[in-house]
Amino acid sequence: MAHRYYVPSAFYAEVMWPKMLGSRLQSPGRYLYSDIGMYMLKEIVERVTGQRLDAYVEAQFYLPLGARSAGFLPRQRFPQARIVPSENDTFFRHQLLCGHVHDPGAALAGGVAGHAGLFASAYDLAIIGQMLLNGGHYGGQWHLHPDTVAAFSARQGEASRRGLGFDRSDSALDGGYPSRLASPDVFGHTGFTGTALWVDPRQRLVFVFLSNRLLSPTPRAFLRQNVRPRVLDALYEALAAPHQLHPDAPRVSLPGDHGLGQPLGPVLEAVEH
Repeated sequence: MAHRYYVPSAFYAEVMWPKMLGSRLQSPGRYLYSDIGMYMLKEIVERVTGQRLDAYVEAQFYLPLGARSAGFLPRQRFPQARIVPSENDTFFRHQLLCGHVHDPGAALAGGVAGHAGLFASAYDLAIIGQMLLNGGHYGGQWHLHPDTVAAFSARQGEASRRGLGFDRSDSALDGGYPSRLASPDVFGHTGFTGTALWVDPRQRLVFVFLSNRLLSPTPRAFLRQNVRPRVLDALYEALAAPHQLHPDAPRVSLPGDHGLGQPLGPVLEAVEH
């Protein structure tokens, strides 16, 4: 769970999983944000493949993509100096969390969960985003079927704006979400600590934003100031007026992206969930 902080190895199987199986569905026909479905999805993947989720996605997805920093349990794969701290936890684990997942439920489950626990560099998140932008193709091979990308990124009904595992745009929320300039087709995901990955097929754009509001002395200010939407707004404005970009501004083309390079900024060495 954290440095010198342990729970019994059977805690998840004997305590958490039975409680989830016994939870009642109390919101038929309306949207309710919940992690239980993602906990269950992990169990399904592991029972079908016969592998732990972290081992399966590393071998079948991240390594074939070339996204070598992406995955669970980063302290088992990288020196601590490469890992951005998740949170100074003064409530639960009472320490600076570095390489341990911020989410308490995922931590109690051993750091590998269907809803939390992933760490990655900005560059590797850009690889994943570019693969999704390409409809599942990257580096000369298909990693997902185009129909799978389309189905999971599409809105699933009137009760919610969301896709399957993906967030989507909402023009009525906070003056436009995730940006007032984003197209209706944009899809992605935001992280509780302050991260974001957005893919806009109409604009051929991949946006990766890694920050950590939980390490700020005023974490709520990050949300009040709308940092992520304002940065994304600025990027859309720059792309709409390319003549305003400095002629020497670097454009990074990822291997396998068919030359669709965008200014990505510095590549981060640290990994973060």
